[in-house]
Amino acid sequence: MALPGPLRTIGKKQIEIMSRWIGTSMAFGATAGLGVCYATDWKLVLQYLPYYNGKFVTEE
Repeated sequence: MALPGPLRTIGKKQIEIMSRWIGTSMAFGATAGLGVCYATDWKLVLQYLPYYNGKFVTEE
């Protein structure tokens, strides 16, 4: 069975190795996303965090 598209240049062994890193990659991406939100003070996202959203309270 031939691999589709760009996966032809990567061997089956490399694909098996990459499949073991999926969880780690997802955790790294989530942590990086939270780090960007914290560093940039992104109100659109941070207003939904329970503890951190006290900073964005609007008085009517």
